[in-house]
Amino acid sequence: FKALIPDCRSLKENSSEVVQPFLMGCGTKEPKITQLCLAAIQRLMSHEVVSEAAAGNIINMLWQLMENGLEELKLLQTVLVLLTTNTVVHDEVLSKAIVLCFRLHFTKDNITNNTAAATVRQVVTVVFERMVAEDERFKGIVEHPPPVQGNTNRRSVSTLRPSAKDAYMLFQDLCQLVNADAPYWLVGMTEMTRTFGLELLESVLNDFPGVFLQHQEFSFLLKERVCPLVIKLFSPNIKFRQGSSSAASPVPVEKPYFPICMRLLRVVSVLIKHFYSLLVTECEIFLSLLVKFLDGEKPQWLRAVAVESVHRLCVQPHLLRSFCQSYDMKQHSTKVFRDIVNALGSFIQSLFIVPNAGNAAAVSAPAAGGVSGNLTTQAAFEYRGTWIPLMTVSVQGSAKATYLEMLDKVEPPSIPEGYAMSVAFSALLDLVRGITTMIERELSAEEEAAAEFREAHPDQEWQPQPVLCVLVPGAHLVWEEMVNACWCGLLAALSLLLDASTDETATENILKAELTMASLCGRLGLVTPRDAFITAICKASLPPHYALTVLSSNAASLSSKAYSIQGQSVQIISPSSESHQQVVAVGQPLSAQPQGTVVLTAKNIQCMRTLLNLAHCHGAVLGTSWQLVLATLQHLVWILGLKPGVGGALKPGRAVEGPSTVLTTAVMTDLPVISNILSRLFESSQYLDDVSLHHLINALCSLSLEAMEMAYGNNKEPSLFAVAKLLETGLVNMDRIEILWRPLTGHLLEVCQHPNSRMREWGAEALTALIKAGLAFKHDPPLAQNQRLQLLLLNPLKELSNVLHADIRQKQLESVLQILQSQGDSLGPGWPLVLGVIGAIRNDQGESLIRTAFQCLQLVVTDFLPTMPCTCLQIVVDVAGSFGLQNQELNISLTSIGLLWNISDYFFQRGETITLELEREEEALQKQAQEKGETLNRPFHPAPPFDCLWLCLYAKLGELCVDPRPAVRKSAGQTLFSTIAAHGTLLQQPTWHIVVWKVLFHLLDCVRTSSTTADKEKIESGGGNILIHHSRDTAEKQWAETWVLTLAGVARIFNTRRYLLQQLGDFFEAWEVLLNHIQSAALSKNNEVSLAALKSFQEILQIVTPVKDSDKAGDALAAMGVPPVLIDPISASGPGRPLLRSDSLVERLTRYNGAELQAPPPGEESALEDSALWWSAWNTWYRTGTDSTRPPSGPAEKLSFIPSQPYLTALIQIFPALYQHIKANFSMEDLKKLGVILHGAVSVPISSDASPFILPSYTEAVLTSLQEAVLTALDVLQKAICVGPENLQVMYPAIFEQLLLFVEFSCKPPQYGRMETKHVANAKYNQAEWVALNYVPFAERSLEVVVDLYHKTACHKAVINEKVLQNIIKTLRMPLGLKYACPSESTWKLAVSSLLKVLSIGLPVARQHASSGKFDTMWPELANAFEDFLFTKSTPPDNLSIQEFQKNEAIDVEVVQLISTEILPFANFIPKDFVGQIMAMLNKGSIHSQSPSFTEAEIDVRMREEFSKVCFETLLQFSFSNKVSTPQEGYISRMALSVLLKRSQDVLRRYVEDERLSGRCPLPRQQVTEIIFVLKAISTLMDSLKKTQPENVDGNTWAQVIALYPTLVECITCSSSEVSSALKEALGPFKDFMQPPVSRVQNGES
Repeated sequence: FKALIPDCRSLKENSSEVVQPFLMGCGTKEPKITQLCLAAIQRLMSHEVVSEAAAGNIINMLWQLMENGLEELKLLQTVLVLLTTNTVVHDEVLSKAIVLCFRLHFTKDNITNNTAAATVRQVVTVVFERMVAEDERFKGIVEHPPPVQGNTNRRSVSTLRPSAKDAYMLFQDLCQLVNADAPYWLVGMTEMTRTFGLELLESVLNDFPGVFLQHQEFSFLLKERVCPLVIKLFSPNIKFRQGSSSAASPVPVEKPYFPICMRLLRVVSVLIKHFYSLLVTECEIFLSLLVKFLDGEKPQWLRAVAVESVHRLCVQPHLLRSFCQSYDMKQHSTKVFRDIVNALGSFIQSLFIVPNAGNAAAVSAPAAGGVSGNLTTQAAFEYRGTWIPLMTVSVQGSAKATYLEMLDKVEPPSIPEGYAMSVAFSALLDLVRGITTMIERELSAEEEAAAEFREAHPDQEWQPQPVLCVLVPGAHLVWEEMVNACWCGLLAALSLLLDASTDETATENILKAELTMASLCGRLGLVTPRDAFITAICKASLPPHYALTVLSSNAASLSSKAYSIQGQSVQIISPSSESHQQVVAVGQPLSAQPQGTVVLTAKNIQCMRTLLNLAHCHGAVLGTSWQLVLATLQHLVWILGLKPGVGGALKPGRAVEGPSTVLTTAVMTDLPVISNILSRLFESSQYLDDVSLHHLINALCSLSLEAMEMAYGNNKEPSLFAVAKLLETGLVNMDRIEILWRPLTGHLLEVCQHPNSRMREWGAEALTALIKAGLAFKHDPPLAQNQRLQLLLLNPLKELSNVLHADIRQKQLESVLQILQSQGDSLGPGWPLVLGVIGAIRNDQGESLIRTAFQCLQLVVTDFLPTMPCTCLQIVVDVAGSFGLQNQELNISLTSIGLLWNISDYFFQRGETITLELEREEEALQKQAQEKGETLNRPFHPAPPFDCLWLCLYAKLGELCVDPRPAVRKSAGQTLFSTIAAHGTLLQQPTWHIVVWKVLFHLLDCVRTSSTTADKEKIESGGGNILIHHSRDTAEKQWAETWVLTLAGVARIFNTRRYLLQQLGDFFEAWEVLLNHIQSAALSKNNEVSLAALKSFQEILQIVTPVKDSDKAGDALAAMGVPPVLIDPISASGPGRPLLRSDSLVERLTRYNGAELQAPPPGEESALEDSALWWSAWNTWYRTGTDSTRPPSGPAEKLSFIPSQPYLTALIQIFPALYQHIKANFSMEDLKKLGVILHGAVSVPISSDASPFILPSYTEAVLTSLQEAVLTALDVLQKAICVGPENLQVMYPAIFEQLLLFVEFSCKPPQYGRMETKHVANAKYNQAEWVALNYVPFAERSLEVVVDLYHKTACHKAVINEKVLQNIIKTLRMPLGLKYACPSESTWKLAVSSLLKVLSIGLPVARQHASSGKFDTMWPELANAFEDFLFTKSTPPDNLSIQEFQKNEAIDVEVVQLISTEILPFANFIPKDFVGQIMAMLNKGSIHSQSPSFTEAEIDVRMREEFSKVCFETLLQFSFSNKVSTPQEGYISRMALSVLLKRSQDVLRRYVEDERLSGRCPLPRQQVTEIIFVLKAISTLMDSLKKTQPENVDGNTWAQVIALYPTLVECITCSSSEVSSALKEALGPFKDFMQPPVSRVQNGES
C-alpha cells in the first residue's frame, strides 16, 4: 500500500478502484474491519489521491454506516478529513456529507452530539473558506455575468462558481431550517433546532462578511431570507407585555424564549456591525426593535440583554456616526441614533421611577458591608427613595456582555440588583467618550490642516479637505447632527444620574461627561446644547431649588421639549432635594428680597470646581455661556460671603457682612483656594483670544446689568462681583486694552447712571481707575505717538457728560481738571475731547452746571487759545455756539455771542500764524487722504483752511440767527453782518462763494422756513412788567422782524460787495437765488415782510455799475442813497407758484446778440452779464406780480389774503426802472406777461377799512396811486416804442389791447375771482368787507390815452394789420350802447367824443387801405356801434332837464353829420352792406316813433325832431346824389325811399281812419306828432326832388309820390290846426309836378 503512494497522479485517476476494497470492508459492518478500512480511507484522503467519483462512493458508504449507527465518531472524523484536505467533494455529495453530520448531531449520545455539533461548525466554515479561496484565485479575472432576471428565482445561482454555489446552497438551507421549512439542498435532514441554526448563521455572518458584501446573490439572501427570518422570530418578544394575562387577548401570546431571543440579538449585533451598509432599512427596523426591548413592560432578562446589545453599539462611535448619517440626517426616516440615546435615558429613568418588578427593590440603603463585603460605602444612585447600587460591569470602552454569552442556558437567568443600571451607565459614559474623542480628534486634525494652510497661503480662504481619509466632505454637518440628536437624551439621563449619585467617583465621571459634551458643543458652535450642559453643571453647583433666572429660563426652554419615544417620554427631571449629602456651608441667597438661608453640600462644591475647571480650560469655547458660568459663580461667591477689595480681587468677607453665613471647617480651608482660582480665572483671561475675551466681557456686563436690576429701588448693598471682575479683567489686559475698552467702559458708563448710589460710585470708581491706569500704563508705542489710543482712553470721560446724576458730572469735571493739571501740556489731540466735555451742556442740566462750564469756556477763550492746536479753534467756536444756543440762561447766550466776536478778533489779529499752521495740518491730512484714496472730508472743504475757520464762525452765528429767542436772533444777526463787513476782506475770493451759498442763502432759507411756519398765537406779555408792542405780539411777527433784518443784510452785502461777487463764476445763480428769496418774501402774507422785500428788490436794482473797491466808501453810499422809486407800505400776495421761464436766458441772449456772444469787447464784459441779471430780475418781478395779482380760484368764503393797494403800487412802480434795462430785448411775450399783471393788480379790491385812505371821497373823480402807476408803466412802454427801432412797433396793438381792457372797466368792473365786492357807496366802513374801486376815472383816463395814442399811430403798419381801429370801436360799443345805463354819465359822452375823434383820424386811413381788406371787419362793427348808440335801449333818466336833453340830441346830430361828411360821400370806397346798414339806420331815424312815456308838454322836444330831420335830409341827399357809381348803390337808396313812401302812406291812411272814428274827441298826442312828422318829411322829399336831375329819379318813385296825393287831400278834413299847417306845406310843392314832363313819356314808351 505504501509502495503505491508515490505515484499519486495515476492513483488518483484510478482511485475508485483503489478505494473499492476498503468500502467493501466497511460494508461488512464488522467493527474491527470497519475501523481499519476507515483509517485507510483517511490515509488516502490525507494524501489527496481521492477522485470525485471515489469521494462520492466514500460518502455513500459513510451514510450507510451512519444509518446503522456504527462508528459514529470515526465517521465524523472521516467526513472532516475528506472535506478539509481537498476540494473534490461538491454539490450533492457535499450536501450529503453535511446532512450526515447534522443527523449525527441529533443522536441519543451526548458525546456524539457535541462532536457532531463541532464538526458541523467546522464543515460550514470549510465550505465558506473554499469559496473565499476560489474568489482569491479568480481575483484578477474580470467576468461579465449574464444579467440576472430580477431575482425571482431563489435558486438563480447559475452565475456562481462551484464553491460559491455550494456555500450559497448551504446558507440558503440554513435559513430554511431555522424558519422550520424544508431544505432545498440538504436532502435527508430529519430534525433541527432553531438555537443551533441561529448559532451557525451567526458564525457564518461573523466570520465571512466579505462573501456577503462582494456577491450580490449572497446579499440577496441576507435581505430576502435572514432579515425577514429575524424579524419573524422576534415577534413574540415584541408583542409580549409583562404582567398581561392571557385572558386579556383571545389568542394566547407566545412567551419570549430566552435562548432564541438572546441568539437573535447576537445575530442582529453581527448584522448591524458588518452589513449595516447593505441593510440600511432592515437595520432601522432592528434598531427600533432593540429600542423597544428596553421598554419597562418587557421582562427583566430581555431588558438586560437588550441593554448589553445597546452597550455593544455604544462603544463603536464610527458605527454610531453611520447611523446618524443614514437615518437621522435623512428626511422621512426614523431618528435612530436619537432614539437609541433617548431609549437609554428613559431606561435609566424608568429604573428609578418604576421599582423593579422582577425582584423587590431595595428601598433603603443596605448595611455598609452587605453588598460588597468590604467596609467602604458602596457606590450607588439614590433618587426619591429608590436606591440602586452601581457595580463594575466592564472596562471603560469595551462592552463585555454577561448575558449575551450564556449560550448554554435555557431558562432566563436572574439579574442582580443594579446590573442593568450599571450597564446603562457604562453605555452612556462610553457613548459620550467615544463620540467626543472621535469628533475632537477629527476636529483637531482639521484645525491643524487649516492652520498650516493659512501659513502657506495667507491670502486664500481655507476649504476643509479630507484629511487622512477621516474627513468626509459633510463632516461638520454629521458632527453637528450627532450632537443635536443625542444631547437631549444624554442631558436628561446625566442630570438625573448626577442628582442621584452618592459616589464621588461616579459624580466625577458624570461631571466629566457633561464637561466634555459642553466643550465639544462649544467647539462645534452648537449654542443651545452647550448652554444646556453648562446649565446642568451650574444647577448642580447651586443649592436645590435655588432661584436663578439665567438657569431657569434656560431649563424651561429645555423641559418644554419632552421627547416621546414610541410611547415613552423622556422628561428632564427636576432635581430631588432630599439627597443624602454632607452639608458644608449655609449662606444667604443673592436676590432682591432674601428669605431665609440656603445650604451648600460637598457635591455642590465639587460641581463648582468642575465649573471653574470648565471656565479655566475651555474658556475659549464658552462664548455666550460665560453668562451662565459667571452668574452661577457670582451666586456661589455671594452665598460663601466673598466681597471685592482693591483692584477687584475677592476676599472672604468679615463676619459682620454676612450675619447668616455659616461655613464648616471643611469649606473654610477650601475658600482661599476657591478665591484664588477665581482670581486666576480672570488673570488667565489674558491668554484668551480676542473673541472669547469679548464673550467674557459681555457676560460680565450682563451679570452686572442683573445686579443693577436687583439694586433698583433700594439702597441695600448690591452685588459688586461683576463690576469688580470687569475692573480686574481690564487691568490684566491693559496691553490690548483697545479691543475691550469700548464694551468695558460702555458698560461702566451705564453703571454710572444707576440710581443706587453705592453701585454708581463703584462704577465711576472703576471707570476713572481704568482711565487713569490706561493713561499711566507704559503703552507700546507710547501714548504721545499713538493718538488714537489716547483719544480712545479719554473718550469715556466725554461720555460721562451724558450722565444725568450731578455727582457723576461733578466727578467728571474734577477729573477733567486733574487731567488738565497733569496732562495739560501733552493734551494735543485730546483737546477736542476736553472741549467736548466743557461743551456738553444740555438744557435740562440746570443753570449752575451751565454757569460752571461757561466759566471754563471763558477761561479757555481768554487764556488757552494761543496754546491749543489751531485745528481746535473750530471746536472752540462750536462750543461757544452751543452756549449761545442753550436756553436756560439768556444772558449766557448773549455773552457767548460776544465771545464769538472776541474769537473773530483773535482770528483777525493772529491770522498769519493760524493760516500757516492750518495749512501745514491740511497738507498732512491731504496726503493721508490721498494714500487712502479718499477725498479730504471737512466742512466747507474746497475753501482754504483759515477761511474755513471763518466759515464755521459764520455758520455758528447763522445758527444763532434762527434761535427761537428774538433777542438772540437780533444780536446774532447784527454780529454776523458786522463780522462779514469788518473782516470779510481777509477771505479769499472763492470763499465768498461759500459765504454766499452756505452761510447767507442757507440762513435766508432757514429764516424763510421758520417765518412761514411760525405760530400766529398771541404771546401774552412776558413776565409781569415787560410789555410787548402789538407789532411784535406773535411769534410770526417776531420772525417777520428777523426775516426783514436778514433779507436787508444780505441785500446790503450784495450791494456793497457787488464788484467782488461779480467775479465769482456763479454770480448769476446767486443773483437768481437772492431774487427768489426776495420773491418769496414779497409773496409773504405779512405786510412788513413783503414791503421790506420790495425795498430790498429796489436796493439791488439801483445798482447800475459795480463799484470798484478803491472808491467803495463814497460811491456805495451814493448808490444806496439814490432814493428808490416811491414805495408805500406794502403787503404781499397769494401763494407763490414760481413760473417756468418761457425760454432760457441763454437762448434769448443768443437770439438777440448771437454774434457778440463769443468774446465781448473789453469795455463791455459786464454788459452781457448785466442784461442776464436784469432779465433775471424781470422774471422775478413777473413771478411776484403774477402770484400776487392772480385772483383766487376757490369759493369766496375761503379767501385768506388779498394784497393791499400800497404793495401793488410799489410793485408796479418797480417796472419802469426795470424796463429801462431790458427794453432792448423786451418781446411781445413779455408785454403780454406785463399786461396780465397790470390787469390783475388793477382788479384787486380793497378792504373797506382801508378805502377811506385810498379814496378821499367817492365823488371826486381821482385815480388811485396804483392806477396812476399802471398807466405810467404803459406810458413808459409806448414812449420807448415810439423812439425805439421799427421792430418794436409791433407792440402797439398789444398796448391798445391792454388800454381797451381798462376802458371796459367803466361799464364792467373787473371781477376778482369769485369774490363778492360791495360797491364803495354801500360799504360800511367798520366791517371787514371788500370794496371794488371806482374804476370810471381810471377807464376814462385810459380812453383818453387810447385816443391820444391812436392819434400818433393810426398809420403804423402794425396798428392797421392788427385791426386796432376795429377793437377801439368794439370796446366803445359797450358804453355807447349802454348810454344812459352807464355807471357814470361822463362815460358815454367821452366815448362818443372819442369815437368821433378816432373816426376822424381812422376813416381816411381805412379808405386808403380799402382794397387791402384789412378794414373789412371794421365796417359792420362801426355800423353796430352807430346803431347801438343812436337807437339806445336805455331810457333817459326821468330827472333829465330839457336843456340836457337837447344837448344830448345835439350829440346825436353830430354823429349823423359825421356820417354825412365822412362816410356817405365816399360810398364807393366802402362796402355795400355797410352803406345799406347806414341807409337803413337813417331811414329808421327819419321816421321816428317816440316812446309813450313822455309828458304832453315836453313831447315836441323829446321827439328828437331835429335828429329825425337831419337823418331824413341825409338820406335824401344820398338817395338822389348823382354820384351813383353803380346801379347797385342807387338801388339801395331807392329801396330806402320806397320804404319811406310806403310808410308815409300807411301813417296818413291810419290817421284819416282814426280821425273819422273819434268824432269830437281829439286824437292822442303822439299820433298827432307822428302825422305832423310825416307831413314834414313829405315836404322835405318834394324839395329834394325839385333840386335833383330828373334822370336821377326812378319812375317807380314818381309813381309812389303821385299816389300820395289823394291821401293827402283826404286829410284836409282834420280838425287839428297843427296838422293843417303842415298839410298846407306838404301840398304846395305838388304844383310843380302837375303835368308830367314829355321826356318822361317818351322814356316810358320806349
